[in-house]
Amino acid sequence: MATMTYPEWDAALHAAKLGATATELHGSITGYLCAGRAGTAHEVLTALALESDGASAASELHVLVDHLIAETAGKLRKGEPVAPLLPPGSLAIRADAMVDWCRGFLGGAGLTGVAADPAREPEARALLGDFGHIAAMHLECDDDDEAALDDVLDFIRTGVTRLHGLLAPAGRP
Repeated sequence: MATMTYPEWDAALHAAKLGATATELHGSITGYLCAGRAGTAHEVLTALALESDGASAASELHVLVDHLIAETAGKLRKGEPVAPLLPPGSLAIRADAMVDWCRGFLGGAGLTGVAADPAREPEARALLGDFGHIAAMHLECDDDDEAALDDVLDFIRTGVTRLHGLLAPAGRP
């Protein structure tokens, strides 16, 4: 199965009546896996407290989420960057989605208890704090800020890879 586009994810989530955007779901799953957790689509969606209201579309959604989990976990295991899933559109739309992705990421990671661990190494605390700053942003941008968005997205991609190395026990996703 090829990597799905934002419009394809958006359509699948709308059909399943999940109550989360494709960006938020991608961020939540990435955060959950980054912190060393794993599971099937049903297990991960349950842990994230996301349930489909569309019973007929739920099984299709589970297939898609299982693929996303496998793809993301594989990238994390290999130390490859995980890029946030953002909608197409203007810079402002993509920047707002990046903020939502970071909120989802922190929520997914937070469910694992990593943020509350006082023994967490300082680099991990600093990176989680940086993700928190991004998640708290209210952005006003114009098309001249494209390079700034690219820089933040690059930070996110490398930050996820580094956090996974710091948070996930050896041998886990």
